[in-house]
Amino acid sequence: MSSRSPDELLRIEGIRKTFPGVVALDSVDFDLRRGEVHVLLGENGAGKSTLIKMLSGAYTPDAGRIVVGGEEVRVHGAQDSERLGIATIYQEFNLVPDLTVAENIFLGRQPRRFGMIDRKTMEADAEVLLERVGVKVSPRARVRELGIARLQMVEIAKALSLDARVLIMDEPTAVLTSEEVEKLFAIVRRLREDGVGIVFITHHLEEIAALGDRVTVIRDGRSVGQVPASTPEDELVRLMVGRSIEQQYPRERGDAGDALLKVEGLTRDGVFHDVSFEVRAGEVVGIAGLVGAGRTEVVRAVFGADPYDAGSVHVAGAPLRRHDVNAAMTAGIGLVPEDRKGQGLVLDASVEENLGLVTLRSTSRAGLVDLKGQHEAAERIAGQLGVRMAGLGQHVRTLSGGNQQKVVIGKWLLADTKVLILDEPTRGIDVGAKVEIYQLINELTAAGAAVLMISSDLPEVLGMSDRVVVMAQGRVAGELPADRATQDAVMALAVSTAHSNSSSSNGTEADRGH
Repeated sequence: MSSRSPDELLRIEGIRKTFPGVVALDSVDFDLRRGEVHVLLGENGAGKSTLIKMLSGAYTPDAGRIVVGGEEVRVHGAQDSERLGIATIYQEFNLVPDLTVAENIFLGRQPRRFGMIDRKTMEADAEVLLERVGVKVSPRARVRELGIARLQMVEIAKALSLDARVLIMDEPTAVLTSEEVEKLFAIVRRLREDGVGIVFITHHLEEIAALGDRVTVIRDGRSVGQVPASTPEDELVRLMVGRSIEQQYPRERGDAGDALLKVEGLTRDGVFHDVSFEVRAGEVVGIAGLVGAGRTEVVRAVFGADPYDAGSVHVAGAPLRRHDVNAAMTAGIGLVPEDRKGQGLVLDASVEENLGLVTLRSTSRAGLVDLKGQHEAAERIAGQLGVRMAGLGQHVRTLSGGNQQKVVIGKWLLADTKVLILDEPTRGIDVGAKVEIYQLINELTAAGAAVLMISSDLPEVLGMSDRVVVMAQGRVAGELPADRATQDAVMALAVSTAHSNSSSSNGTEADRGH
């Protein structure tokens, strides 16, 4: 590495970390300067999480050096990390829901007076910190009452209370709206001006030029390059995945067949109203709309997870019993939910057990599970999907986000699903794994399946859909074929007020070209 800069806060040299059967990091170099945002970029499983866990004290390196303020240090736990001025904000927040904001900020370090916790001082100090990060929330508010964006600001305030000189942010924008992202960026820029060094991990390449100063790319556990944040996205992708991705959304469109899924007049009072659409064999239909438009609620009702008051769902021409997940699965519908960890996986079970969740009952004979058959099927599907793992027995919790998503999709492939509903299929997944998911969608439709996809990533909807159904305020605002589905056209429908039943129906039919 180059000689130390006078502004250098942190330097990592030749870090190596191995786990049984896996080299997680090998000869990784990284440095951070005062008042900069240094982006750490890499695919899921590249080693980013392992690296930041070295700095937070969760892991100890097998080889290499960590240098803070010009001195080599050993980080054996969270207290060492805090003492060195390093604070980490993980994707899963480290806050106690039943405590107040102030109690969380100063947890374990509450100011005391006469041996008692000095609540007045604690809340006043918390108020100063909250003001510094620009969030209007009472120090006395319970953390469980806060939304995601405010929780993140509380985490940042907590980091500042430690007088952190180094702030590590792991995927901080993954669950934020565009407005919340802008507020977060404003806070990060303010911290940068205050001389804080920020390690920023993101999968959203457009955020790098907007916020970053430098980028270090990690691939397969090695640092493969350090480049300016102004580096073109194509070059960043090439560094990340070791190959160029010529087409970001490689949709292979063919001729659509018969309608496999037909939804007519679906209504749930106060949630969605008179929703109608169909998905044909061999096609991808995207559902677009703003947060709160009712997209997820509709597909959960279609799958039987939630009830509805009126309307009907047909699969391959046959009516589907409402509010019955087993009936939906038997008919050939699969749902990859928005919350893959909470609803799509059993995190403490193995890859093999998760892949067999849907087919366990159908492959059993006289109450006995066909273990050999399940194992062979799991082995085949994991290989087909390219799941990166130590083996089928590995706990799914320890896989990267992209590989977890492959397992969620894989269990439906094993069930020979006719209609696959994908709700935010690539959220929190790196660009290389995204393309693998898109290729998988192509394989499904080429084999005659139908795909219904919800995504808040509008370019993804436009790039991968054959038709786009746009929802606004719980209704279908219109439907656009791929050649007419532009960002402007979709957004114009997404922000429209609720149509009357007749105008909504007429507009939809017209847009379908019927």
